[in-house]
Amino acid sequence: MSKRAVLEVIALDEEDAVAAQAGGADRLELVTDMAADGLTPSRTGFAAIRAAVDIPLRVMLRLTDGFAAGDIDRLVARAADLRDAGADQFVLGFLTPDGDADLVAVERLVTVLDGCRWTFHRAIDRTPDRDALRKQLADLPGLDTYLTAGSPTGVDDGLPVLLAEAARAGEPGYEPQILVGGGLRLDHLPRLRAAGLAAFHIGGASRPHGWTAPVSPDAVRVWREALDA
Repeated sequence: MSKRAVLEVIALDEEDAVAAQAGGADRLELVTDMAADGLTPSRTGFAAIRAAVDIPLRVMLRLTDGFAAGDIDRLVARAADLRDAGADQFVLGFLTPDGDADLVAVERLVTVLDGCRWTFHRAIDRTPDRDALRKQLADLPGLDTYLTAGSPTGVDDGLPVLLAEAARAGEPGYEPQILVGGGLRLDHLPRLRAAGLAAFHIGGASRPHGWTAPVSPDAVRVWREALDA
């Protein structure tokens, strides 16, 4: 418990980013269009946020709602453009129609990312075999995090899976850090922290007035203080 826990907050724009940093966020996940569950921001949107804060930014690579890669050529071009603008951490995750990792799409993006660190997001919560997916992705350069609730329906249902995966830390496929997010509540934290989990992701929890209102630094601070307690 000595290690400070990582708190990652979703930011849609520079106002969110400044508020999240002020509240104690360690890192931001940059997205647009939460109605589609978070899509790739524009180059100018990224640049504005990068200029506004000095904490790490993980940029979503996703063009459409859902977990299919869609137009991978276009997504590779967007990734290259964001890299050129200075983005150096990313978030991605694609599945085949059968629910396996879409290695073709992921490997094409990872090639463009050229060693940048990246998170495989909650697509892992939609695969029929989490262990197989982790092993499929284990050798890809830069993969250092899985964003997961342990279940498609959120942390409440996923707790047993999260605790079991935390116990396997360091095994093949389980080296990346688990970033817990998706219906995460403050009352989940004691069990998760006791299991050794040390990275947490919030979106709606940082916005007491909903997605149409900005991030509240006070709401973020509540999470920071709970994690530091």
